[in-house]
Amino acid sequence: MTARTVTLIDVARAAGVSKSTASDALHGSGRVAEATRDRVREVADRLGYRPNSAARRLRRASTGAIGLYLPQTATRLEYYMNLAFGAVERAQEEGLDVVLLGSAAGAHGPLGSRVDGLLVVDPEIGDPAVPALLDAGVPVVTCERYPGPTATPTAAVVCDNAASLTALLDHVHERGAVAPALLAPEATSSWAQALRTAAETWSAERGVSVIVHTVPFAATPAEAAEHTRRLLADRPAVDAVICAPDGAAAGVLRAAAESGRTVGRDFQLASCVDGIAVRSCDPPLTAIDLRPAEYGRTCAALLCEVLAGRARPDTVRLHDWALVVRPSDRAPDRTSV
Repeated sequence: MTARTVTLIDVARAAGVSKSTASDALHGSGRVAEATRDRVREVADRLGYRPNSAARRLRRASTGAIGLYLPQTATRLEYYMNLAFGAVERAQEEGLDVVLLGSAAGAHGPLGSRVDGLLVVDPEIGDPAVPALLDAGVPVVTCERYPGPTATPTAAVVCDNAASLTALLDHVHERGAVAPALLAPEATSSWAQALRTAAETWSAERGVSVIVHTVPFAATPAEAAEHTRRLLADRPAVDAVICAPDGAAAGVLRAAAESGRTVGRDFQLASCVDGIAVRSCDPPLTAIDLRPAEYGRTCAALLCEVLAGRARPDTVRLHDWALVVRPSDRAPDRTSV
């Protein structure tokens, strides 16, 4: 004999509230006291209540899906894949599907008829798809701010990328570096803009010049190696390199070895993005852990709150990072004082 499906009315009766109050408590909407909300959720869990998401979507005239847009030059990178998986996991907890959008996202009719909201990751100036996505007529959360103009306010989750680079520069300087260099993309994203501005500010405040060398946004290890060869040929005094693009630092390590430098002894190397490639180097590289899976979850959670009316459409939240120190830097030389 098949067990009867638990309904919202069952939950409401067991919790001693009206059906509308039970619905508001479970969906995070309406003005429901926190104690009542907790009681209704406890009863729902105990009874094994599962919301009818299809019916709810019909009532709300929603699609039950959100769109996810990643930088088109970076979809092969570990950082973005982990961020995407985190976003999908969090969206599924809310009963939402995630649609991965390509560069022609708006070419097949209005996005508003296909998704309830959008996550736009690291939007870049010059990406022709981004302006249409930001003005698609649905709530949008960006992972990092869009540095270009837009007519529609968007919510955002941001990292303090200037602070993270400052921490890396302080770290290598405290360990003896006097001629650091930064391999960074052009300032077409808020991330790259923050790195370049932080390098300039750090140079002025510390009285130590940071050489900024431009590399592709999603530079491969081979591209990073070639740029490093040019950098060290032009600036042989460079004794530390901070590599911004995800996974590219392995190429810097190779080029440094070719030039006769030993990373971890007479040359320092660090990465603005942690990951398997960085941890697998010999020696493993000091890096900034941006916690991408949690970043994706936070972005998806904020979009769900905006869709439910629990957060303003222009809410901005801060995502934490951590400096992970590994053997790719040397201790300061205390012998020559």
